[in-house]
Amino acid sequence: MSAQTLNATSDPALNASPRFRRRTPSTWQRVAMTPMFWIVVLPLSKILARRWPLMLSRGITRAIGTFPKYEPSAADVFVCSYFKSGTNWTMHIALQIAFRGNARFEHVHEVVPWPEVPARMQMAVPLADDRPRAASPTGLRVIKTHLALDAVPYSPAARYVAVVRDPKDVFVSSYHFLRAVALGRAMPSVRRWLDVYLSPDTALGSWAAHLQSYWSVRDRPNVLFLTYEQMRADLPAAVDKIANLMGVDLTADERAAVIEQCTFEHMKKIGANFDPAGPPWASSQGAMIRRGERGKSGELLSSADQTRIDDYWRAQLAKLGSDFPYAEAFAKAD
Repeated sequence: MSAQTLNATSDPALNASPRFRRRTPSTWQRVAMTPMFWIVVLPLSKILARRWPLMLSRGITRAIGTFPKYEPSAADVFVCSYFKSGTNWTMHIALQIAFRGNARFEHVHEVVPWPEVPARMQMAVPLADDRPRAASPTGLRVIKTHLALDAVPYSPAARYVAVVRDPKDVFVSSYHFLRAVALGRAMPSVRRWLDVYLSPDTALGSWAAHLQSYWSVRDRPNVLFLTYEQMRADLPAAVDKIANLMGVDLTADERAAVIEQCTFEHMKKIGANFDPAGPPWASSQGAMIRRGERGKSGELLSSADQTRIDDYWRAQLAKLGSDFPYAEAFAKAD
């Protein structure tokens, strides 16, 4: 990245350094992938209809690696959220706070590391690349992770913003996302994907275990625990809480700029800055910033399915001995 991209530094060394570029498939690579999908993947998904969801879920879990050995510092702000739980939104809030409302980027992962993704995939700027921090006027950088706290390097000096979302909305958002960015017509049915979601084989691990890992340390001074629903209800309050955790005292103008750039409407306009590069048989455009709503799982789920999700994850939290106020945080149905 460069000073022009982030608009926040005059360091000649940084300006002269080559900018990190995410690896995205070339046009020819995308075209070459198409026959494999129609000839192999789609027929296989039909033939193995019963096993297909489980195979996919386990494949997604295997694709995500582990957090590399790393010693966090006071410059690190970890955004720790479960899959499709407001990750990009929270990253953008923290990033704008770090740059005092003046962060500009072509894609968020050119400035925000995602360490558990294998380095060979080159999906995000490496953790060892110090340019995002050096470019920041506050000296802070944002790091993304979907992992539970026990799998993330911890230091009292670093900051951790944990965000959880109603698991019913997580399911709906993730279903639309995976179908849009990767699977297209090979996406399993809602019912079969729900069966896997409510099992030990759910992709990226247990929603309940992820929540409890951060809920259990919510009283630590370097941890901020938020629900997606709280953030949607009061964005300015969420910005203030995250800025306070980060130790950044924003001016009135800077605070207004952060809030404006982190509204759903603005993020929808710059959605391409967050979208992944999808295959040619799917459409990733607008997939990452889709609707951003809360309590709307009825668009895909029946009342019985909503109750089934509530019952399953509440039982999982109980097994973990969690006192998280599930009923208060998440309404049962629309």
